[in-house]
Amino acid sequence: MRNKIKVNHINNLSVFEQRKGYPLELDEMQIPETDNMLPEILFITSYPPRECGIATYSQDLIMALNNKFNHSFRIQICPLETENEKHNYSDEIKYILNTDSPNAFSKLAKTINDNTSIEIVMIQHEFGLFKKNEDYFNLFLNLLTKPVVIVFHTVLPNPSESLKLQVQEINEASESIIVMTNSSAQLLINDYGVTPEKITVISHGTHLVTHSDKEILKNKHGLSGKKILSTFGLLSSGKSIETTLEAMPAIIKKNPDVLFLIIGKTHPTVKRQEGEIYREMLKAKVAELQLEQYVRFMNIYLALPDLLEYLQLTDIYLFTSKDPNQTVSGTFSYAISCGCPIICTPIPHASEVLRNDAGITIGFGNSQQLEEAVINLLNDEQLRKNFSSNGLHRMASTAWENAAIAHAMLFEKLGNNQISLLYTIPPINLDHIKKLTTSFGMIQFSKINQPDIDSGYTLDDNARAMIAMCQHFELTKDQDDLKYIHIYFNFIKHCLQSEGYFLNYVNEDRKFTKQNNSTNLADANGRAIWALGYLISMSDLLSEELTEAAESTLQSVLSNVNKIHSTRAMAFVIKGLYYRNTKNKSSKDLLLIKELANRLVQMYRHEADEEWHWFESYLTYANSILSEAMLCAWLATGELIYKEIAKSSFDFLLSQTFRENGIKVISNKTWLHKGTNSIQAASNNYPIGGEQPIDVAYTIIALSKFHDVFEDEGYLYKMEMSFNWFLGNNHLNQIIYNPCTGGCYDGLEENYVNLNQGAESTISYLMARLAIEKSFPSEQKIFQIPITLRANTNKKKHFLELNE
Repeated sequence: MRNKIKVNHINNLSVFEQRKGYPLELDEMQIPETDNMLPEILFITSYPPRECGIATYSQDLIMALNNKFNHSFRIQICPLETENEKHNYSDEIKYILNTDSPNAFSKLAKTINDNTSIEIVMIQHEFGLFKKNEDYFNLFLNLLTKPVVIVFHTVLPNPSESLKLQVQEINEASESIIVMTNSSAQLLINDYGVTPEKITVISHGTHLVTHSDKEILKNKHGLSGKKILSTFGLLSSGKSIETTLEAMPAIIKKNPDVLFLIIGKTHPTVKRQEGEIYREMLKAKVAELQLEQYVRFMNIYLALPDLLEYLQLTDIYLFTSKDPNQTVSGTFSYAISCGCPIICTPIPHASEVLRNDAGITIGFGNSQQLEEAVINLLNDEQLRKNFSSNGLHRMASTAWENAAIAHAMLFEKLGNNQISLLYTIPPINLDHIKKLTTSFGMIQFSKINQPDIDSGYTLDDNARAMIAMCQHFELTKDQDDLKYIHIYFNFIKHCLQSEGYFLNYVNEDRKFTKQNNSTNLADANGRAIWALGYLISMSDLLSEELTEAAESTLQSVLSNVNKIHSTRAMAFVIKGLYYRNTKNKSSKDLLLIKELANRLVQMYRHEADEEWHWFESYLTYANSILSEAMLCAWLATGELIYKEIAKSSFDFLLSQTFRENGIKVISNKTWLHKGTNSIQAASNNYPIGGEQPIDVAYTIIALSKFHDVFEDEGYLYKMEMSFNWFLGNNHLNQIIYNPCTGGCYDGLEENYVNLNQGAESTISYLMARLAIEKSFPSEQKIFQIPITLRANTNKKKHFLELNE
């Protein structure tokens, strides 16, 4: 491998380094003072307005990278052109490579080598893009002195000697190779001799969608009452649309309400070479088979939002490519990520994804198999739903946000210590919170992002939701928040019983369920008291009528508080009384806080020793609530023992849940028992997965409170590390927060993310996001962690951008 030029970026000290006097470590890269000083990644690719699959792919990938890492590096773009295909680009495009011009390759190589800002060159490769000047392309690669990443969009099996040599030459000149399927990776290893260590598999990205109601979308697009079959993409004979047309007569006989949409313009290259021959042939076949009222050609290049709507309203998506060597298909990926049940030919990409339970594969050009598959699937709604759900879960990891993370991690690895991944924080989005909320309260569960009214409601969720919405109102003064605060408060009142306690579970008919008789309700009661106390603490911002009603409701249950002995329930109650006491000073509240806090002190003294600084002999769920409650007890009463135990227990908890570059909360698969030194030490035996958003959120909330009190920047740093868990810094390197819906996925498992976006996880994310907003002032647009702290995290450097 050739030597590569290393470029150092020297920048000013961070805010904290200036304020605190942290020593500067010269061997570490400093965060650039401005975006213009960021290291650059140069994408060499076809690019819009050119119309082709790779151009669209690159545009989507670059958008995702900019959205997630716009303060980590800058993307520069070098579009590929030919003499016959030139376009006008925006002023941001600094480079263009005319692949028909031999001299252009060497000139571009010199320009890249002379530009000290460019750290990595990424080339989107398809053999057809360089077919006229393959030798000059190879020369170009060898002239470059920067790390080169090649993305192979096609990997052909059983290569000829000349093709094998061509790929091997590209491999020798490259630092890394990306392919989009495991089968492509195996072909490179087995047929081309590429070492596995050099290959990274990053699936073709897909768009997150809101999964809108199919019938509403059909009505919007004038398709009500129709069963929609569809296919899309730039039209060419390789799509074998005739396979579907020849099956249509039999399909129509069984399903006279069917309509087949053929969406997309003819591929520009095909149109230049042969005009509209293929489209005209298809139209002739439609006429021959008398399908005019059952087939609709949409000869347009749909804007992405429109395309995604057409895919979401599709009942069955048909992918009938006749090329067995087609490595990957963006159209296939987009369709399955929109929830389309799919019938397709067995290209390697489809075979990997479907695996018999997410769609149906048919033989190439086999109209009879397609006919039978469509008829069976149209007549089996449950099977269509199963295929849709399985497909969505199968493709979850391929969201463009996750593709961006995978690419960015590779850039960091290849970037000569000049690239650090700095997650951009998404703006606050209440869409899913509001979608989950009816006039009665917040629904408990979702199927993907669709509220599941059959799951009913819980006091737990509505209490948390009221706190979150109160916090949002504090931040924004958005009057619309008041409507939701009232809904959640009224639900809490609905759960209040005459005996002075709350029930938790309510069904869709607003009736209490039998689950209330078989479940410990202490934690739910504690959460309700926390919520009521928080609302009362905001009396300056809320109506007197509302706060007085909250006071009355809280007073109704306080007589039973000293009967609560559940550890976390006591902690929730302490928090609620602490918040109420910030507005309405009460000696009775202080006595109750002391009574409950003293119980926690006794528990701590009973269990704690030199190695184990905790209240129980195990760490379970919502652990940080206990330490935070002790801190609140000290703030309310001034009892020093509460502060000491709060600090020692919290720092112990953090030592058990933070690794050198991120958080790993206690798994719900098993608790961490006394005698286990730490998660790090037990990592070989401790189960992966079972991590819940609520535990990460509670950790962030507690970190915020501890930072407020102790002004230890280490707590602020851990807040950022924790929040990055939602954004992709976890063991799967996948997003847990969905920026499209505003929902949060229900859990991080060993090999997958639970895509359901229920109330608990979504509210938890919002509470964490609001804590970040509170702790990092909006005027401080970039937060950089002190170098001395970063040095303790395996040279990982992080900061926060508040993207307002």
